[in-house]
Amino acid sequence: MAAIPESAKLFMSGLIERARKLRKTIVFPEGDDARVLEAAARLAREGFVKPVLLGPRPAGAPEGVAFVEPAKSPKVSKYAALYYERRRAKGVTQVEAAQIARRPLYFASLMVGAGEADGSVGGAVNSTAETVRAALHCVGPDPRARLVSSVFIMALQDRSLGHNGLMAFADCAVVAEPTPVQLAEIAIATARSTRVLLNTEPAVAMLSFSTKGSGQHAEVTKVVEALRIVQARAPELNVDGELQADAAVSEVVASTKAPGSQVAGRANTLIFPTLAAANIGYKLVERLGGAMAIGPFMQGLAKPANDLSRGCSAEDIYNVAVVTALQSEGL
Repeated sequence: MAAIPESAKLFMSGLIERARKLRKTIVFPEGDDARVLEAAARLAREGFVKPVLLGPRPAGAPEGVAFVEPAKSPKVSKYAALYYERRRAKGVTQVEAAQIARRPLYFASLMVGAGEADGSVGGAVNSTAETVRAALHCVGPDPRARLVSSVFIMALQDRSLGHNGLMAFADCAVVAEPTPVQLAEIAIATARSTRVLLNTEPAVAMLSFSTKGSGQHAEVTKVVEALRIVQARAPELNVDGELQADAAVSEVVASTKAPGSQVAGRANTLIFPTLAAANIGYKLVERLGGAMAIGPFMQGLAKPANDLSRGCSAEDIYNVAVVTALQSEGL
């Protein structure tokens, strides 16, 4: 196994220092999972996130960790009413809403939707589809966004790349075949994530297998159209395309393929044309390049609700909770 990149260590230590000032409340729907309990105990001990775990309080529960049993909570009727208001247009009845509000995934998302938690972290046991569905139904989309997508923060071994060895990759997990409009929305949302999480101005590369017209194909045209939409909707963004991956990240290649570009060779935010390309790309960088993939984190929700891999560790859960606290402040 490759050593943890120094960029990852510095990234997380910086996020922790920023989160320490916020004291956000994060709810974990899978409170009976040993990994979640371990992560929550650490968060409570370090004192910068207030963890709330759903489920019965176990014997010897760590100090500072709150436990809530949804079915016994006095808030469940309030959350059921909130869910009914959000979903009745879709045919959900009050009886169904009362049942759904008792499910931990939905109770957690409704806590966030009601403003009684700053964010949620789930998916250690439940699937991504289940976790994202609960967030969409209970938290809803950010009014500034037209799409829910995801971002990975890639911590690279080479700190000369991206922003001190950190890059944002999107969308690696949610939108499979984005249209030009969707691709533009992913770019705008990911730029916002770069600004908040990496604490730097985004340099956004719209990736393709073509650079500045070197290839002709409908997939290239899609990226070119997406770039035009980004420039119209977010004219302040430093964005360029279409760029091949080497032109986006290598100054030597950029000087030949995209001379004069303000993004080529110095990109810190990579927008892939499809989920397939993004998923393959981040896994290759992780496995062959020794990078650390941190995330994915959801973008485009009104409040943060993040998904874990079911193979996650307590360290992964801890890291995602820290990021969730910052997202609640800045996105």
